Amino acid sequence: MDFLVVADPYQEFKTHKDSTFAMLREAARRGHQLWVCEPWQLRSEPGQGVRVTPTRLHLSLDALHSHAGQHVPDWVQAAEDATRCLADFDAVLMRKDPPFDAEYAYATHLLSQAEREGAKVFNRPAALREHPEKLAILEFPQFTAPTLVSRDMAALRAFHAEQQDLIFKPLDGMGGMGIFRVKADALNLGAILEQLTRDGTQTIMAQRYLPQISEGDKRVLLIDGVPVSHALARIPQGGEVRGNLAAGGKGVAMPLTPREREIAETLGPILAARGLMLVGLDVIGGHLTEINVTSPTCFQEISAQAGVDVAALFVDALEHHLR
Repeated sequence: MDFLVVADPYQEFKTHKDSTFAMLREAARRGHQLWVCEPWQLRSEPGQGVRVTPTRLHLSLDALHSHAGQHVPDWVQAAEDATRCLADFDAVLMRKDPPFDAEYAYATHLLSQAEREGAKVFNRPAALREHPEKLAILEFPQFTAPTLVSRDMAALRAFHAEQQDLIFKPLDGMGGMGIFRVKADALNLGAILEQLTRDGTQTIMAQRYLPQISEGDKRVLLIDGVPVSHALARIPQGGEVRGNLAAGGKGVAMPLTPREREIAETLGPILAARGLMLVGLDVIGGHLTEINVTSPTCFQEISAQAGVDVAALFVDALEHHLR
């Protein structure tokens, strides 16, 4: 089968830990043909359909037989192929990293048009648009900590006065970017709110601080609605309140707790039915904090520590859908 992966530049992949690379490696092991492009390369012309001039990738033998945790720099690249319609590929994987900005949104609209022309896109573009990663938790309040979404400074201050200890974060952040904790003393609350809301012109999220973050911000993966047996607990280091690996957190694979499994098994079928084949739930202390749908990660860390081949589970699900 021919797989097209829409992603950031493949030359920049950190192959020893990148989940997209793990997908590509597993697909190549099974004999699938691999093509890559960046979102800006998607184009549509009247009567021509959504098209791209992709790059064909061959993985070296070292890459194919490497294990999670090994750094494999060798990519063997063929010349660019002729322009093709997205509907000509067996599957199109949207794996562009956040932020979900205007250009990302435009790319999803082109991918939706490609779907209308017969392309099979994972995750579904409409579902990506309908599930902003911070806001999607609002649909499932039974699993969340007290949360406020607003740009009203008075409302945000009142919420802090009620909850006493809050995390404030932008709605378009990634990797722990722009996250602030404000304790009961309200130190720098005004300055933080002014910065994050841009003086009341940008909506943000406030969530009650969960002290269980010391035990890790758990990444729970759903593949076609089914939870992977282990989560990756991203544990803050050095006095940080952020567990994100990009912010220096330590990743430790752990079996799902009963509460994490309850959350995953409740949300899994709902999200899968909407076309979200791969989802990363963030759970702190049994509370759902984010629903990641753009390019969920942690495949290689979980595989290396727990012995669960997450990439194989993903490609199994992809092949099942294509059959």
